[in-house]
Amino acid sequence: MGTVDDYLADLDEPARATVAHLYEVARQTVPEAEQGTGYGMAALVYRGKPLLSVMRAKAHVGIYPFSPAAIEAIAGLLDGVDHAKGTIRVPIDAPLPDATLGALVAARRDQIDA
Repeated sequence: MGTVDDYLADLDEPARATVAHLYEVARQTVPEAEQGTGYGMAALVYRGKPLLSVMRAKAHVGIYPFSPAAIEAIAGLLDGVDHAKGTIRVPIDAPLPDATLGALVAARRDQIDA
């Protein structure tokens, strides 16, 4: 089991299903990503650099692409979504749309590749 799997195992439903789905979308976007850590959080890692972390908070799910530029790259897709320089926050029962998360992960992957 990897760090993301370990993290998911400790979550209660419905947070587990939401977080697991978001990680699955990220893995579909960047299948080469591996489980690891980034800034002390369970994360997907690509080419040795943190790609994405999805963490349960008290009232939301935080999505961390480890890059303000990745969030800026998809800003047009985030209308009405709570976000800041380094995080996107979504309700547990209303996760980020798959296409939006895929675009975020692809933007971060492209930064790492550059």
